[in-house]
Amino acid sequence: MIIKIYGEWLVLSFIATMNLVLLLATFSLFIGVLSEEGLNPGIVNVGAIFSFNTINGKVAKVAMKAAEEDINSDPSVLGGRKLSIQLHDSNFSSFLGIIGALQFMETDTVAIIGPQSSEMAHVLSNLANELQVPLLSFTALDPSLSPLQYPFFVQTAPNDEFQMTAIAEMVSYFSWSEVIAIFSDDDQSRNGIITLGDKLAERRCRISYKAALPPGPTAKRVDVLRELDKIQMMESRIIVLHSFSRTGLLVFEAAKSLGMMGKGYVWIASTWLSTVLDSFSPLKPEIANSIQGALTLRPHTPDSKRKRNFMSRWNQLSNGSIGFNPYGLYAYDTVWMIARALRLLLDQGGKISFSNDSRLDGISGSTLNLSALNAFDGGKLLLSKILETNMTGLTGHVQFNQDRSLINPSYDIVNAVGNGQRLVGYWSNHTGLSIVPPETLYSEKPNRSSSNQHLDKVVWPGGETARPRGWVFPNNGRELRIGIPRRVSYRDFVLLVNGTDKVQGYCIDVFLAAIKLLPYAFPYRFIPFGDGHKNPSYYELVNKIKSGVFDGVVGDIAIVTNRTRIVDFSLPYIESGLVVVAPVKKISSSAWSFARPFTPLMWAVAAAFFLIVGSVVWILEHRRNDEFRGPPKQQFITILWFSFSTMFFSHRENTVSTLGRLVLIIWLFVVLIINSSYTASLTSFLTVQQLSSPIKGIDTLIGSNERIGFQVGSFAEGYLMEELNIPKSRLVPLGSPEEYALALERRNVAAVIDERPYVDLFLSEHCEFSVRGQEFTKSGWGFAFPRDSPLAIDMSTAILSLSENGELQKIHDRWLSKSACSSENSEDDIEQLDLKSFWGLFVICGIACMLALLVYFWLMFRKFSRLPPEELDTTSPSTSRSTRLQTFLSFVDEKVEKPKSSSKRKRESMSRNGYHINDESPHRSGRMDRNMSQNGDSWLTQ
Repeated sequence: MIIKIYGEWLVLSFIATMNLVLLLATFSLFIGVLSEEGLNPGIVNVGAIFSFNTINGKVAKVAMKAAEEDINSDPSVLGGRKLSIQLHDSNFSSFLGIIGALQFMETDTVAIIGPQSSEMAHVLSNLANELQVPLLSFTALDPSLSPLQYPFFVQTAPNDEFQMTAIAEMVSYFSWSEVIAIFSDDDQSRNGIITLGDKLAERRCRISYKAALPPGPTAKRVDVLRELDKIQMMESRIIVLHSFSRTGLLVFEAAKSLGMMGKGYVWIASTWLSTVLDSFSPLKPEIANSIQGALTLRPHTPDSKRKRNFMSRWNQLSNGSIGFNPYGLYAYDTVWMIARALRLLLDQGGKISFSNDSRLDGISGSTLNLSALNAFDGGKLLLSKILETNMTGLTGHVQFNQDRSLINPSYDIVNAVGNGQRLVGYWSNHTGLSIVPPETLYSEKPNRSSSNQHLDKVVWPGGETARPRGWVFPNNGRELRIGIPRRVSYRDFVLLVNGTDKVQGYCIDVFLAAIKLLPYAFPYRFIPFGDGHKNPSYYELVNKIKSGVFDGVVGDIAIVTNRTRIVDFSLPYIESGLVVVAPVKKISSSAWSFARPFTPLMWAVAAAFFLIVGSVVWILEHRRNDEFRGPPKQQFITILWFSFSTMFFSHRENTVSTLGRLVLIIWLFVVLIINSSYTASLTSFLTVQQLSSPIKGIDTLIGSNERIGFQVGSFAEGYLMEELNIPKSRLVPLGSPEEYALALERRNVAAVIDERPYVDLFLSEHCEFSVRGQEFTKSGWGFAFPRDSPLAIDMSTAILSLSENGELQKIHDRWLSKSACSSENSEDDIEQLDLKSFWGLFVICGIACMLALLVYFWLMFRKFSRLPPEELDTTSPSTSRSTRLQTFLSFVDEKVEKPKSSSKRKRESMSRNGYHINDESPHRSGRMDRNMSQNGDSWLTQ
């Protein structure tokens, strides 16, 4: 094996060596012997390699010679030197292009403009790297020409990465998801389409088919027709054509003959078409007719006086041989870019000198004059000056960014209409699609939001102005394969009639009604999925779309997360969600029904607070309110009576203290809420037939170890295990409603979890069961299609129409409105009111009681501490702490007289000071004296 591999390596090495020798030998036939006198040091040589019989070749030749003339007419540009542009016609041949480059290297050329094609640029860039001669091209715009690999190659026009980004944004703007790419099979076109695929993928679009045509001028009509015949049979009608003018026009002519330039088609051509529109105006009728409605891009160059002056000179410069297009501006600016860089090089002391490469001396021979190839000593410095360019040219502001691409790349978006063209908008790397020139937006912040993207109306192929849908059903005679589940239970949703191919059911009727609303024919056939013995796995059914077995799936397909990762769904046509079904029993009214609204804990806490509040009010009112005084037994009865009478707001005792009134107001508010809640709950308990079950919902099941049933094939199994962490050992698969009922009756499972539509049908025939709790998932059923399929959007629109016109509800009533059990049997238990519903009120009331007591005892202690020692009888040293406490409690328990009114205090003061009221009658005076005497005695005895 090793010997065999080594032998193959020797053969390949020999073939490569012979090819190199042949190439160099051919080169020696094309180059002459150098003049011994040398070159004129006052002339700076710049080479240019193009195919000058192409559109861009002709335009570039005129523009470069114009730039040469303008530069040489101003001696200050090159410091007295003359610029000489040497032209070499590669004539579509990479081989001739290489020969031309070698000739330029032999004649001490400081830079080369070109080549025109990217495949030639890949080869010449290696030569430029070795001899350090900058290579500048405004037409070889392959995105793969990396500056890291080819440091001496500079693209002086926006490369195709930006053009493909613009096309991708146009596709996204018009809401298309798939395109077909037609391209010439050369480096530039192929790599451009690869870049387009990447840019479309970023926007959730894709290239569905790539049609490669023979490169350059070798493409024949038969090659084009063969690819177009394939494309005609495909679904997508969005076609991107990335080629050169000759091949591109051949494609349009063939497409016109096949009827592919009519209604429903969209053609987007790269910049080659805009060069045709600009350079041959007016177009020949046969060309104009073949491109009607096509969109194309044109490099955008801002309007300026210099640009208008140059365009006005064009006919004189070209002698009418070719029309003007923007690549003429890039050619002109490229020459000036080199001239300015040379001037900077000379101003900084650089010299234009060349030296032989010593590596070539050893392989020179009698037939190969490789030693004539000279390396440019100032090549690196000249390259750096080119990359530092910062000038205003005919194309606008010219400057390179860090990745060596021009700043602010932008394009005009042109629509081929009539015998000419129509501008419909712009694209720029700054703001995307717009209808205003990009240079007016550079001062604003970038805004790439969808709402900020705008284009004018487009006239599409066939003369349509409405946006084409962009796809049709493949014209290959194949019906769409629609998978349906072969159900063995709940066949009201999908039913295969035995012995026939007929399919019916709720889901089928919705699908059939929806496709009637589609604006196109929908050829299809149903393909059952499943063995007919048990319900199939719906995940496997949906996965058949991803694997290409089905083109869509129709049925009771729940829209859940793991399925949306592999397919696209229509809008749901019925709501769904998982619910818990469990056995229930009726609860009859009893003698103790009045106690059911509250839980035992709630009753206990409420009773405790009645006593607490009564005790607090008694403490606050005891010293000054006679209604809260008396023997201990009477006071205890007063506390109980006052406490529970507040429940009915029938307490007779008045409160006189501020703190007591505050506590009572808060408590009465709490009692009001409790009374209202109790009344409402008791009414529900007594008027609605109740169903009892130990299972209250999904939380009850999660917290228990009971077994749970689920429908075979449903997503419920995965949801319970993955989302709710219920062990698989607790899950029991059930295949039919009969198995549901049997498992529940025999207590094989505590409950069954299934989707709401199934449960509604199940409960319509089994009234001994009921839904417990609420739906704990929210979803719906929809139709599944491949990712990014436009069918999902159109079917969603149709389902919305069915919902709006009431047809969807009619289908539902026809299939799913079964005679159900009475509504009372499907109601959940009315929950007892527990403490957590009122704990906030009890906390507020408790805090109010505590604060009131704290304030009250603080005031009492303050008054007690201010009493004279003789009144306290605590002057004896032997007074104990317990005695002092008893004294304090006695003080708190003492009755405090109501304060006297101000009139009484005034009369007593007047009497003590000897004043008498003379105008009063003797009878009244005597009565006042007696009253004052009695009050004085009472005050003294207090």
